[in-house]
Parts: sequence; structure tokens; C-alpha cells
Amino acid sequence: MKVDELRELEEDQLEDRMRAARRELYELRFKHAVGQLENSSQISKVRHDIARIMTVLSERELGIVTSPPRGEADAQAPGREAQPAKAVDEGFEPDAPVIEVPKPKRARKAKTEEPS
Repeated sequence: MKVDELRELEEDQLEDRMRAARRELYELRFKHAVGQLENSSQISKVRHDIARIMTVLSERELGIVTSPPRGEADAQAPGREAQPAKAVDEGFEPDAPVIEVPKPKRARKAKTEEPS
């Protein structure tokens, strides 16, 4: 399953694929625990598929526009210009200075004395 294929699907179809992939992962883990799974690499493949589906759903939720797949940028209709990808942070300025904020130091918990 490729990300480009997933981006073409509707949201309800993605949800169905997510449910099916999670069910498959559950069954594979069960088979692995019982000792019936012959190819354990299937578990990681299904986990990657779940991550791809979640990525597409997150992109849609955040409104991130992705660039077209390779080769399709040139195949657009003549006279139409490609839309630039939308930045995640609308207020982002590339020339703005970066301000380093120091991390707060973690304090140790005070030892409490136990009453004797």
C-alpha cells in the first residue's frame, strides 16, 4: 500500500482500512504469541501501513497540502501553475531570527525522612 494510493481515498475508506489493518495486526500478534506465525516481518509491514494511514488522516486534519507525486507535476493541464504547498505554521517567516529558549532544569525531589 503506497501513500499516494491512500491520499486518493475518501475518509470513510481510510477508516475502513485502518480498522482492517488494526484487526490484522491483532491477529498477527496473537499468532506470534501462540507460535503459529511463520513470517514475523508481516507484523512490521502492517504497523507501517497503519502509520501511513494515520499520516494521511493527520495531513487532512491539519490541512496540509502535499506536492503531487513525481512525474505528475509536469503532466498538469497547460496554462495552470502548480499550487505551492501550504506551510504548517502560517506565521512562519524564514528570515526571522531563531530564539533559543533554555530548557528548565529538573529539580530533584527532596528526601523525606521516615518517622522512627
